[in-house]
Amino acid sequence: MLSYLLMIVFLTPLCFLRGYWWLIHSMMFLTSFVFMIFFYSYADLNMVGYCFGFDYFSFSLILLSFWICSLMITASGLVYFSSYHSGFFVFIVLFLLIMLYCSFSSLSLLSFYIFFESSLIPTLLLILGWGYQPERLQAGLYLIFYTLVASLPLLLVLFSVYDVSKTLYFPLLFDFGSYYFMFYIFIILAFLIKMPMFLVHLWLPSAHVEAPISGSMILAGVLLKLGGYGIFRVMKIISFLSMKFNYFWLSLSLSGGVIVSFICFRQVDLKSLIAYSSVAHMSMVIGGLMTMNLWGCMGSFSLMIGHGLCSSGLFCLSNIIYERLGSRSLLINKGMINLMPSMALWWFLFSSSNMAAPPSLNLMGELSLLNSIISWSTFSFLVLIFLSFFSAVYTLYMYSYSQHGSYYMGVYTCSLGYFREYHLLFLHWLPLNILCLKGDYFYI
Repeated sequence: MLSYLLMIVFLTPLCFLRGYWWLIHSMMFLTSFVFMIFFYSYADLNMVGYCFGFDYFSFSLILLSFWICSLMITASGLVYFSSYHSGFFVFIVLFLLIMLYCSFSSLSLLSFYIFFESSLIPTLLLILGWGYQPERLQAGLYLIFYTLVASLPLLLVLFSVYDVSKTLYFPLLFDFGSYYFMFYIFIILAFLIKMPMFLVHLWLPSAHVEAPISGSMILAGVLLKLGGYGIFRVMKIISFLSMKFNYFWLSLSLSGGVIVSFICFRQVDLKSLIAYSSVAHMSMVIGGLMTMNLWGCMGSFSLMIGHGLCSSGLFCLSNIIYERLGSRSLLINKGMINLMPSMALWWFLFSSSNMAAPPSLNLMGELSLLNSIISWSTFSFLVLIFLSFFSAVYTLYMYSYSQHGSYYMGVYTCSLGYFREYHLLFLHWLPLNILCLKGDYFYI
């Protein structure tokens, strides 16, 4: 465990040397490949020290963090070419990767909480330092206040858990029974806001819209998954209370997902549309985790991985258009098939994955989530019908509106993609569709 951590730590001094951008980039890819190959047993907790270890749930999320952070550097070529504090930028990305690695591999609830919270700081710096509009200050405040206000009660709850069980070590925790109601609310609320659940989702679209491409990628790709991972880990403590009260979160998140799908229809900002679609997908993940059965947990897991790659790829596509036209508005970014015909193929591939079309990992996740949620309550199929249908509708709306029609007359250039951009999109799309062949991995 420590060897991978040290690999990232020893990359940080290179950030401040001139001309080492692509070396760091290549080394991060090398680290992720080494990490992928040397994971040697799927059985149970692995590489366990007293502080760090992982099972295959956290292994996949760590690998996703490695992959997305490496791709963030690929996507942020503009930071490098304009020499806009590129060394400090790479340092923040590496620091964020260290925080994510530690939080996913923590074996103690307290260290998980500390790293979970400290992943906010580099994200905030990315939004404030490399964001586009002045509104990024407000978006950063939203992000901090929403997550911190919900997380402080969680810290108090951890103290009371320690008081009763005398340990915060994951494998030694036990079910607290009917401890008290607010204990259950506080322990789960921090993760639900991070996911984000409907009604507490307003920080997400503003953070996405104002963030640079790297900030959007890491937010959609990994930081939303911290919430799902946290719920998965603490469900052991609150399973008795969850049996009683989970119906509330489940019904709220599913109906919220349908409402957010309606909000997606009326977005004219491309990044905002993709951000709201993340909220709709995460509502399915919350629903699956709250059913507390095997189908639900494994389905949430595979949808989290699939959504991380798919949503990140869509943000890359919107950024490619933004770098050409200087606007994210769908009113200006229409008819792009005339200007960038080869990008239309990538738009199609990622849009089809976003609506869970066959070869993608999203399909596998959504099918098992349908299984688990309908086995929990047969009536939920009414909401799930709308959720699946509308996710296809707003994705088609996004694809056809941006690609078809007559293009904006103010556009004076016809620009194809760079090799770097095709490479970036390919590395998002390939694992998203190849992992479907290894579906049994997600249902061990």
